[in-house]
Amino acid sequence: MIKSAVLKSVFLLSTTLSFIACVQEKAKIEYPKTDLAAAPLIPKPLEVIPTNSAFGLDAKTAIFTNQTSAGFEEVGQFLAKKIKNQLQLDLPVNGDDDETIERIIYINQTDSLQSDANEAYQLYIKNDSILLNAKTAAGAFRGIQTLRQLLPEASNDTLAEQPLWLIPSGKIIDAPSFEYRGAMLDVARHFFSVEEVKRFIDLLAYYKYNKFHMHLTDDQGWRIEIKSWPKLTEVGAQTEVGGGKGGFYTQEDFKDLVTYAAERHIEIIPEVDMPGHTNAASFSYPFLNGNGKAVKNYTGTRVGFSTFDARKDTVYAFLDDVVREIAAISPSKYFHIGGDESHVTKKDDYIHFVEKVEKIVNKHDKTMVGWEEIVQADLDSTSVVQFWSDSTNAIKAAKKGNNIIFSPAHKTYLDMQYDTLSEYGLHWAAYIPVDTAYNWNPNSYVKGLPKENILGIEAPLWSETISNSAEMEYLAFPRAIGYAELGWTSTENRDWQDYKKRLAQQTPFLDRMKVDYYPSKLIDWKENTYTYREIKKD
Repeated sequence: MIKSAVLKSVFLLSTTLSFIACVQEKAKIEYPKTDLAAAPLIPKPLEVIPTNSAFGLDAKTAIFTNQTSAGFEEVGQFLAKKIKNQLQLDLPVNGDDDETIERIIYINQTDSLQSDANEAYQLYIKNDSILLNAKTAAGAFRGIQTLRQLLPEASNDTLAEQPLWLIPSGKIIDAPSFEYRGAMLDVARHFFSVEEVKRFIDLLAYYKYNKFHMHLTDDQGWRIEIKSWPKLTEVGAQTEVGGGKGGFYTQEDFKDLVTYAAERHIEIIPEVDMPGHTNAASFSYPFLNGNGKAVKNYTGTRVGFSTFDARKDTVYAFLDDVVREIAAISPSKYFHIGGDESHVTKKDDYIHFVEKVEKIVNKHDKTMVGWEEIVQADLDSTSVVQFWSDSTNAIKAAKKGNNIIFSPAHKTYLDMQYDTLSEYGLHWAAYIPVDTAYNWNPNSYVKGLPKENILGIEAPLWSETISNSAEMEYLAFPRAIGYAELGWTSTENRDWQDYKKRLAQQTPFLDRMKVDYYPSKLIDWKENTYTYREIKKD
């Protein structure tokens, strides 16, 4: 019989699992040889050491977690839920003593890891036990994504009286290369529902993303409720590209998304784009407008024609309210102010504006993030610059002491078409096939840029040509999977020939989730795969 109190004390003090004699006697199964190193894990871990046996997951397995460190039990519950959804196994988490339990998964908090990274973890997989060691709940959560990827699609029904799902045995040592690994979704040009956004977050979490940037405002629509300025949603949210009905998130909706993402250890970063890309705001409140023209609602895709009035005190009073209300419901330390493509804003006005808004953002205890154009201003060294077009701006930012998020358009923009046959997307920056998306190195991409100034990478998905989850997923996947590996996996462990084989084997997950991914001909997709789009067309 397993005593849960004994388990907890043993596991907290040990880096390996050991079972008491009665469990060892129960669990004697001759497992076939497996190779953990052959598992198609994405992102690829730092180190994999196979031991050529297996852990038999079955109905006699239980999950235990550290219960003194915040978030670890929730990670165990998340794993149990995913196993139940996929395999119909209902595993207890930190349950009572149960003499029927023969194998366990233990999620343990420890400070004794080789890596200093907060999201580092180690997996020890043996015949009768799996031990997941992590410093933080975030690290534990990344570790269970690896474990989820090791779950086989089919059980082995010949080794025991009940079905067994065999997980290759061995040791995995893992940690991320970059602390910032993000994707962005433009919900302004086309509005996406709360459920559509949650689905995207779920897919990102599976591949160890930790940041989700929401582009909440643009010329075509304002998508977040600001209670002190109600016309922003009463008027500004009612349009989108092509003349659709638009939409917006109430503050309760946004808090729901923040909570949902946080349960997956993903941080939502809100963006209010300014001083350009502001037609929807100025259409709602014309005093904000600074381009000297009458403001009309806009449903096209042209950029660079709108601007706030950078010399009006009332504009900054308005922005103070906007930042204050969003900051109050956004636990992220970051607040993104946009700042790109403000072509009709005079340079002096632009610089004045950015410096004023930076102070407002800091006043509300947030760190400002902006697209690379903000580097023209005298920035505080804490502000973060998002490089998307001109590498000289990245160099300027580093010289000023600012950290940089890498989003070069012709490498990372998810709205770019894969090729000339792509059904959705644009190609003003480039066609970005799957290999081009993967085959570059953020550490050496900008010559002369110190590695210590690179915060991480982000893949933006602009929504001019898409309006629902199926179309979103067509552009995002499989490229978003490659960006996950670029952000997590060390340079020496990345190789296109190896990656494309592992990517081909993601199809069971993608198909199970009905992800409408683009079936690139560069990938030898696993046999009998399909896409959701093809099913709908049949």
